[in-house]
Amino acid sequence: MTVIRAINLSKRYGDATAVAGLSFDVKPGLVTGFLGPNGAGKSTTMRMILGLDRPSGGSALVAGRPYHELRHPLRKVGVLLDAKAVHGGRSARDHLLAIAQSNGIPATRVNEVLESTGLREVARRRVGGFSLGMSQRLGIAAALLGDPEILIFDEPVNGLDPDGILWIRTLMRDLAAEGRTVFVSSHLMSEMAQTADHLIVIGRGRLIADTSVEEFIGRSSQGYVRVRSPRLAEVTELIKVGELHPDHLRVTAMSPLEIGTLTARAAIPLEELTFVQPSLESAYMELTKDSLEFTS
Repeated sequence: MTVIRAINLSKRYGDATAVAGLSFDVKPGLVTGFLGPNGAGKSTTMRMILGLDRPSGGSALVAGRPYHELRHPLRKVGVLLDAKAVHGGRSARDHLLAIAQSNGIPATRVNEVLESTGLREVARRRVGGFSLGMSQRLGIAAALLGDPEILIFDEPVNGLDPDGILWIRTLMRDLAAEGRTVFVSSHLMSEMAQTADHLIVIGRGRLIADTSVEEFIGRSSQGYVRVRSPRLAEVTELIKVGELHPDHLRVTAMSPLEIGTLTARAAIPLEELTFVQPSLESAYMELTKDSLEFTS
């Protein structure tokens, strides 16, 4: 079942193309990470999914229809795009009450999300005095207000302290485990590695990858075999391929089985023979290097 669908989605601003023929599906029961370098078109894509920007071509569907056709959208889709886009003179509770009333959501739900996001003690404080982390929690509370089956988050950990990051990470995993759809954009690879099940990666407005986290990492050439031995010079001479380090040999062209077989036949003892898996960050950097708009 597909819950969010982009169909040949495109967006042009004059001669500049922000999104070019982008197609993907986002399914329930998973945390789907939406990744890409600055200027890749992630925010523009999210805005087109939510009807905030009109596509130059193609279309986007949420729960089978354009977002603007949803009768009570917040009951279907919870969204966090810009946590600071609130009326600073309102209290947190009044801000959520106004949103609830606009979508026919009971006022009792406001108290529930204030409690679940850790904002109960500051519910009557004016939002204009909130820190970035508190504003982020308020934005997440607003997204959860309608108890929606679809959640769309743009940089949800922005401004959160370590406790808050653990909280939102756990929340997203729990929401997906309930069968909801969680679509999250982030630049933090360490968080995506711990949170996401599936990845949609774009660069220069085009699709680079639509795959599981494991498969995405597996596409990277950054994995290697680390070999340690008390007779490291002999191992290096025997294998003839690899990068010699002071205490180990790094080999990318052979498997651990191949190396182990060769050294066993030569009666060379090994202290370590480990395949080192590339990280999500290293895989991402490798696979998006040709899509960077800004480099240093």
